[in-house]
Amino acid sequence: MKTQLNIDFFGAAGEVTGSKHGLSGQCLGQPFKILIDYGMHQGGRDADEKNLRHLPWDPTAIDAITLTHAHIDHSGLLPRLCAQGFKGHIYCTAATFALLKILLLDSAHIQKNDYDRAVKKKERGRYRGELPAVLYSTHDVEACLKKVKVIDYNNPTEILPGITLEFHNAGHILGSAIATLDFRLDSDNSETYRVTASGDLGMFNKPLLPNPEYIHRTDALLIEATYGDRDHKSLDETRAELTEVINKTLAHGGNIIMPAFAVGRAQEILLMLMALVKAQKVPELHVWLDSPMAVAATHLTEQYFSELDEDAQALITWYKRNPHALHLRFVADVEESKALNRIRSGAVIISASGMCEAGRILHHLKHNLPDARNAIIMTGFQAYGTLGRRIVDGQTMVRIMGEEINVKASVHTIGGLSAHAGQADLLNWLKGFQRAPQKTYIVHGETEPTQIFQKKIMSELGWLGVQVAKALQHERLLDQ
Repeated sequence: MKTQLNIDFFGAAGEVTGSKHGLSGQCLGQPFKILIDYGMHQGGRDADEKNLRHLPWDPTAIDAITLTHAHIDHSGLLPRLCAQGFKGHIYCTAATFALLKILLLDSAHIQKNDYDRAVKKKERGRYRGELPAVLYSTHDVEACLKKVKVIDYNNPTEILPGITLEFHNAGHILGSAIATLDFRLDSDNSETYRVTASGDLGMFNKPLLPNPEYIHRTDALLIEATYGDRDHKSLDETRAELTEVINKTLAHGGNIIMPAFAVGRAQEILLMLMALVKAQKVPELHVWLDSPMAVAATHLTEQYFSELDEDAQALITWYKRNPHALHLRFVADVEESKALNRIRSGAVIISASGMCEAGRILHHLKHNLPDARNAIIMTGFQAYGTLGRRIVDGQTMVRIMGEEINVKASVHTIGGLSAHAGQADLLNWLKGFQRAPQKTYIVHGETEPTQIFQKKIMSELGWLGVQVAKALQHERLLDQ
């Protein structure tokens, strides 16, 4: 029986958003099509155009989707694909499924609100250009969620005849997974060809989550390289830098605004603030978590307490015994969120989105950027074309919700808070393989970081067959 395997790169090739890769061919003589992730493009003027493009594959012909984690740049177009005719199952971990219910519904609401707001502005003659795209509705999300099948970590599951999927903890966000797909080469099950997709890998020895699991063998590998060109600061350096910014800003009577990804990053920041207060590095803090999604994700983190690392469990237990050490408020409604902008000093506001592209963070930036006493702390990667990237790059004037805003607040990038592994951690994870894969494809990274990482893998590990994946690249992996 013939086994043939091809790979296609539909997104996150030469860029960090829109993750979607395809595996197709025949296994034991049966044709198949499997997607690994189906994410939304975020940031940049061409994001809508990319999200509206049709997948080169017929959605009705796709058999299954393997989802590595819930972040929108990996999951955000799933409802659209389902509405276009996908009828198979979406496989993910239990925590990823729980997060999808929050993230995808929020995404649908944001799209509708953005569209409705633009229509009203256009009616008043205050909107130029194309109206923002509405990619799917909440009804589409509900239909999509019905297609999800949960697979626990380290539980090999046959998802199609001769094709077995297994998830391993990626340490990136709650529920994140490294996916291994084994394709049987003969009917007696004695030999398989393995494809491993790293998804997004977390840093080693960081707060909240366990280290990424090592995978010992694979024939083909997809490895992310968001930070393939550099390392993050150590956890001690990150804590020291965060301590300095907090103490200096509060002493000067300012506010601290922290744009943060609602899932993962916001929870890590809260843990770090708890740790700083516990160690008496900073005074008692007044912290507002202003993101309905982040609040929901924080409550969800408590539900999956056993999946956190031991240090995180101990710190959360301490905080529950000492709740007044850090005055934490979860902001519920819009009016309460607006009221935060009347606070002139002493507030630590954590809000989404992490790249400052939408949501309540825009209002907080609009009101706090013009004051030199305030500090903006960027806590994660800022993709090219996003407002967050423009602020980090030092623009003295930025456009927020149609207004030109002076940037007078100090801007700090705390790199050690990233949920992505740096170069050394990526190499450390790759060293877990007992032998080099036959083919390695570098994905999820901008041009320079991926090229630097390619050279580093080849020079330090001695691997051959390492490629930087290109958009719409098609490769034959196996034919026998």
